[in-house]
Amino acid sequence: MNAPVDVLGLEKFAVGQPVTRKEDPKLLRGEGRYTDDISLPGQVYAVIVRSRVAHGRLLGIDTEAARTMPGVLGVYTGADLAAAGYKRMPTGGVVFKNRDGSPMQQPMQLPLTTDKVRFVGDPIAFVVAETIKQAKDAAEAVMPDIDPLPAVTTARAADAPGAPLVHDEVPGNLVLDFHWGDSEAVAAAFARAAHVTKLPIRNSRVVVSPMEPRSAIGEYDPAREHWTLRLGSQGVFGMRNLIRNVLNVPVEKVRVLTGNVGGSFGMKASCYPEYICLLHAARALGRPVKWTDERSDSFLSDSHGRDHDMTPSIALDAEGHILALRIEGYGNLGAYQSNATAQPPTMNAVRNSIGVYRTPAQEVNSRVMFTNTTPVGPYRGAGRPEGNYYIERLLDTAAAEMGIDRVEIRRRNHIRPEEMPFKTPAGTEYDSGDFPTVLDKALALADWDNFAQRKIESRKRGKLRGRGIGQYLEVTAPPTNEMGGIRFEPDGTVTIITGTLDYGQGHASPFAQVLTTRLGIPFEKINLLQGDSDQLIAGGGTGGSKSIMASGAAIIEAGEQVIENGRKIAAHVLEAAVVDIEFSQGRFTIAGTDRAIGIMELAEQLREGLQLPEGVPNTLDVRHIHKNAPAAYPNGCHVCEVEVDPDTGEVAVVRYSMVNDFGVVINPLLVEGQAHGGIVQGIGQALRESVRYDEDGQLMTGSYMDYALPKADNVPSFAYGSHPVPAKTNLLGAKGCGEAGCAGALPSVMNALVDALSEFGIRHIDMPATPLRVWETIQQARSTGAR
Repeated sequence: MNAPVDVLGLEKFAVGQPVTRKEDPKLLRGEGRYTDDISLPGQVYAVIVRSRVAHGRLLGIDTEAARTMPGVLGVYTGADLAAAGYKRMPTGGVVFKNRDGSPMQQPMQLPLTTDKVRFVGDPIAFVVAETIKQAKDAAEAVMPDIDPLPAVTTARAADAPGAPLVHDEVPGNLVLDFHWGDSEAVAAAFARAAHVTKLPIRNSRVVVSPMEPRSAIGEYDPAREHWTLRLGSQGVFGMRNLIRNVLNVPVEKVRVLTGNVGGSFGMKASCYPEYICLLHAARALGRPVKWTDERSDSFLSDSHGRDHDMTPSIALDAEGHILALRIEGYGNLGAYQSNATAQPPTMNAVRNSIGVYRTPAQEVNSRVMFTNTTPVGPYRGAGRPEGNYYIERLLDTAAAEMGIDRVEIRRRNHIRPEEMPFKTPAGTEYDSGDFPTVLDKALALADWDNFAQRKIESRKRGKLRGRGIGQYLEVTAPPTNEMGGIRFEPDGTVTIITGTLDYGQGHASPFAQVLTTRLGIPFEKINLLQGDSDQLIAGGGTGGSKSIMASGAAIIEAGEQVIENGRKIAAHVLEAAVVDIEFSQGRFTIAGTDRAIGIMELAEQLREGLQLPEGVPNTLDVRHIHKNAPAAYPNGCHVCEVEVDPDTGEVAVVRYSMVNDFGVVINPLLVEGQAHGGIVQGIGQALRESVRYDEDGQLMTGSYMDYALPKADNVPSFAYGSHPVPAKTNLLGAKGCGEAGCAGALPSVMNALVDALSEFGIRHIDMPATPLRVWETIQQARSTGAR
């Protein structure tokens, strides 16, 4: 009972240590288990038949030829699914009210459309066959009869008088007429302002493009009338609720399983029509039905990201102090709501456009529109990077127009540490942060003061050099009810059970670090269970940079219950009073003595049948639910330098530095990796990526031949710094980090580019700043003069 404590081992894997990811050795050996790696006995294959027309009346579907083809087991249409009694697809995201108080539009969407097709890729039927090749061949033989209608692809065009109606029952294609703020106060501030900067900004549409395409397998057990769905997701507990609502069955009739997931960025969080199709066919055929998307279809069927057309404006006094912020414009929701969300161009624009700046008044007016395009859903940040982009571009532009240094205008408007807690007009309350110091540290790390010499060196090589700041603050998703389960296994290991889900972040190590630090359980003995809905009693899933705050707090609270139960059990084993039992570094000790027993030893005795008196817990296992918690406010400052070739328009990111405040950092190695990934995605959107449709609604960027993702040679090495100020809104003091890279990258890259082009009088350029766009902008500036 007095085995020594491995203090060095506990410290090595404690909170704050750069521990490598638990899963990496397995993944690097090719032993990961992604959905497409799974093959079940008797498995058959599904292929989805999609509309090749962006908009039209669906007059009928001829499936006879497909049904008679070799290996075909079934061909199903929307009529078949409707006859099965399934409900509508769920409405994605938060349901808002219009400015007049009426509810936002929520038109009916069935798993397979029966009346109209509304975008290229709209699922209209599916085929199931013995082999994937047979299913593909038969899908080609399905012949829909579609009467084409005019299409509309941009939100602004969808709002024009006489625009084609995507949903006949939605007047003017208007999903939501959103308003936030004190209009009178904002108008008064703009009226008395010494200077107003107004800047139309296009936030381009992007393809999510995770490494792993979507895949799913549906099973049905007729004896239990029970479905099992295996798929990549962002949380099985929430996905089960979405699925069972469409199937119209009790929750206990559905089980959702998720193994390894190769990226999602928000896209795999929602319920897609394909999943209902698979479960329907599994019941109809009595066999497991598998579907794996191919990249060409992924470009059409996976939800897209961003796509906002906004005109933010800012009112300032003569010294450059912010008086008010106004944002007006459009959000493009795409054709349906089930895989889309109205939150990014509305409330997330509200909450994240304040940034780190003292803003007395704010107003946001967004018109969210249906269009004949792929639905637009959450994408790494989901409105957070966009909001920060608006305010950072406005400040750089205003500084140039007013003749104020761009650093100084930020310093004049910073919310200062002594003002915390700070209430904003967005309805948020910042609990912590040191924004001036973060800026100063970032400038020092970037060697800001010696930029002039680097600019001269670039000029000698015929290049223009610019530098840009992106000082951001994000409002994380507030942690919802989250499970904190701790289970001591028969083999001597310990399993954490929680409802967030790792789709590439590496949750297993930081969660284990939290448990090791609190309970002293050896790091290598800890496993993570997250992907089985039957094992969960709650689960908010992963998204909005909240996982460590939700699951981490749940683990801490569950750990306290383990300790409380363990004190009672240890008191019996050590023959002492419960009040005399202390716990530290994994050991229960009688106060003032050296008599002790380790938590793992106690668990072993319980496994071996330790006899306990009545009233003493007979297990250390805990199933706990952490209740809702407030949001946190990760923030930081990114500094980017770019070189531009004026003869070709080519833009290169040549230096990149950042200082972040993520509060208490559980694992700095993983946190820095998250920042790197977000930055690369931000650089991709800023300089390369853009979804394009033609006037008929056909996707023109439907493959990597036409859609340019960022590559390793598009980014430099990153200089990383940290200035953590612990959050006061959660038990860990953490602030979340998953989306912050994008929030800092978009403004710092684009501000740097505008700085480089400023010698031509250029004050703004929209994303993506491709070589062609940059070259054309330079030529136009040269021919017309400063603009």
